[in-house]
Amino acid sequence: MASKRILVIGTANIDFLLKTPFVPARGETMISEGGYTFVPGGKGANSAIAAARLGGETVFCTRVGDDAYGDRLLRIYAENGIDPRYVKVDRSEQTGLAVVMLERSGDNRIIVFPGANRKINETDIENSFLCYPDAVLTQFECGEKQVIAAAQIAADENIPFFLDAGPAIPDFPLGKLRQVEVFSPNESETAILTGIRPNTPDDCLRAAIVLCNKVKIKYVVLKLGSRGAFIYDGKYCDIVESYDVDAVDTTAAGDAFTAALTLEYMRHGDIYRAVKYANAVGALTVTKVGALSSLPKESEVKDFLLKQKETL
Repeated sequence: MASKRILVIGTANIDFLLKTPFVPARGETMISEGGYTFVPGGKGANSAIAAARLGGETVFCTRVGDDAYGDRLLRIYAENGIDPRYVKVDRSEQTGLAVVMLERSGDNRIIVFPGANRKINETDIENSFLCYPDAVLTQFECGEKQVIAAAQIAADENIPFFLDAGPAIPDFPLGKLRQVEVFSPNESETAILTGIRPNTPDDCLRAAIVLCNKVKIKYVVLKLGSRGAFIYDGKYCDIVESYDVDAVDTTAAGDAFTAALTLEYMRHGDIYRAVKYANAVGALTVTKVGALSSLPKESEVKDFLLKQKETL
């Protein structure tokens, strides 16, 4: 099977991960029982590392600061086999930072300081297409202008464009995207973009139709957490069930899911197979703490699917 080159355009952060029993209320000071650490993050970086670990030929377009954190991220990308030629070191901005409060339940709360990510521009994006990708993956986190620029170049060059809708931007002009191969929001992002909470299959269908009325989308894939994923192709819909695991941290699960879906879809062209594979990757991701440390390798996914008696 020929390797697929995935161009990921997105954010690169260093994550300040703080473990806490629960998020304190307004005005409350709490002594945390957990520890803290600094780990690589950013939705773009998470997706790029996930795709690379799953066997994809991954090219990453982003910006980091000219600081110790930026140097650390560059080393990590190289160690994970990512092509870093379009990772630009910005001399005027700090490396992006995300503060992640991880609750005992496995839920998290995240505050992001964009830093150098704010300087990713259309020239950076246009240059990155010189790698001749088979597919392009990006997220709303890198900014409205950047997403639109990536989508327009992908459409001009007839390259499949995959979009993770996180974090959701309520007034994002979806019509400017021209065409999207797979559009994948989670539950809260779906509600923000459509006004419909995808609590039931009927709600999922109504929300997917709203999205398809706003932009030309080949497949809508709603990420429903422990309920699996909902697929809609403009005519038919289905739910692909999730795998039952003990979740300890949901950080990066959505990023890993969309990266896995993109890669497997490009390998085989089968959206149902791709979503099953992505569900397995997402399930493995939530069983470990942190972003980078939780992203599984291709061999781990194969072993997991064998144990689940699942064949793809």
